Parts: sequence; structure tokens; C-alpha cells
Amino acid sequence: MKIGNKLFDTDNNCYIMGILNVTPDSFSDGGKFNTLDKALRHAEDMIAEGADIIDIGGESTRPGFTRISDLINDICGLRHDSGEMAALIAKCGLPCCLMHNRDNTDYTSFMDDLLDDLRITLSIADKAGIPRENIILDPGIGFAKSYENNLEAIDRMDMLNALGCPVLLGTSRKSVIGLTLDLPGTERVEGTVATTVIGVLRGAAFVRVHDVKENLRAVKMTQAIMKGYKRG
Repeated sequence: MKIGNKLFDTDNNCYIMGILNVTPDSFSDGGKFNTLDKALRHAEDMIAEGADIIDIGGESTRPGFTRISDLINDICGLRHDSGEMAALIAKCGLPCCLMHNRDNTDYTSFMDDLLDDLRITLSIADKAGIPRENIILDPGIGFAKSYENNLEAIDRMDMLNALGCPVLLGTSRKSVIGLTLDLPGTERVEGTVATTVIGVLRGAAFVRVHDVKENLRAVKMTQAIMKGYKRG
């Protein structure tokens, strides 16, 4: 997959997407980087720590956030509007991350329903003319899911690989970690690292994180164990 001017070997590696929130109301770092100087400095820090991509959060997803339009990272999986986002992405010709989301939690069989929802997303993308090679899928941890659903989605995210697109795991500092460890957002680094390791083991091509250095080290160590020797 090509993103910007860089090629990503998503079949054999897991890449770090560093989070740069520039909104004042993001759940764990709102207001910390909402000036140009602060944002640029933090981006430079994340690049120095090894981030492969900087994901600029221009719209908070916390309850009560103000919605804006024209995003390539679509947290609604192309299902929020009547095809406008899909048409925009197709026109731009840029890669996109399409996340699982829905307006209810009425699951019959959670993972089967999640996969069916993502198949609908991919069908919308196909009809709009978005090439499959431009699509990253995100299981949507923390969106329209119970605590138990979130744990299951992390543990069974390898099921998404059957859809034929690279998978991104975004768990960084989220409530599933806070509820498990009973910790505030600023103290969820180790919990995030644990989910990153699971993500690598389950075939994630990207992990979206606030704490680049710690998660990159976990990715490298996990990949070394997976690739570094052959079991007899």
C-alpha cells in the first residue's frame, strides 16, 4: 500500500501511526497540541521516536463533539451519509481508513455482525470506485461496543483479515483499558502496549497510538519473536 510517498509492506510488517490531536476536547490529550507550534513540535517528537504515519485528529469523537466534514479517516465506515464521503474519497484517489461503527449495539453474533457491517462498508466503497488497495479497515474499538465486545474485537481481530484489506487497531488509552485497569487516560500506556502486542500477533498492519516509543518497542520485540527463528 502506498500512503503519501511511502510504500508500506502491510503483509509482513506492523506500522506505527502516531496520534496528533489538535482539538481542545479529545478525551486524553485535549488542548495539549492545539496551537501550530505545539502541534509541529509533537509531530517532530513522534517522528523522532519512530512513527511511520502521523494521524492528525481534527475532530474529537468524545460524546458531544462538534462534527466537521471532509475526512479521509472515516469513523462511520462510509455509512453516515448517502454516499458523499465515499464519492469524495474516490475523487481524491487517496488511501482511506474505514472504521466499524453503527447506531446500536443489537448484535446477534458479535463478530459475525461486525464482519457483515464491514462488508457493507466495502460494498459502498466498491460502488463509489474506491480501489480495494486503498482501503484500511478498523474494527472500531470503543464505538458501538460493550466492554466485552471490545475485548472480543481485539482478541479476534484476525477474522478481519479474511476481508482482504490491511487492518488498523486503535486502542490507545481507550475506555476498555481504563475499565480493565481502573486507570485514567494518562496512565494507560502499559495497557495499550499489551493490546498492541495482541494486534501484531493477530495480523494488524497498523496500530494507532499516543505513545509512539513504547508501542514501537513492543511491535519490534513481538515481530522479532514471530520472525526471528523457525520452530523445529
